Amino acid sequence: MNSPPRLRVWYDSECPLCLREIALMRRLDRRGAIRFVDVQQGKACPLDAETLLARFHAQEEGGPVVSGAAAFAAMWRAIPLLRPLGVIARFPPLLWVLERLYTGFLKVRPWLQQRVPPPRG
Repeated sequence: MNSPPRLRVWYDSECPLCLREIALMRRLDRRGAIRFVDVQQGKACPLDAETLLARFHAQEEGGPVVSGAAAFAAMWRAIPLLRPLGVIARFPPLLWVLERLYTGFLKVRPWLQQRVPPPRG
């Protein structure tokens, strides 16, 4: 069995939705395959902060920086429990649908951010 890809994920530590998502992914990432980078700290960011904060971004080792649904799929592939979902998300028609769903989510994200409390702990 192949080891999961090494992956870097950029997130917004000032977004309660992002913090909840990253907390869940950290719990699921038992192998430590993902390096989570807080965009607010400004370290190891390949793109400007505004771009990184506008959409979810990730980079598999040796690969390009991807965003949106492709970034989520990359993160899922790095976590054994979610890997099957990440693998099938590479199928272009499915990735297209996931990207449309993500784009729709981005429209309601500001509203949700105001209503979701930050995670405890």
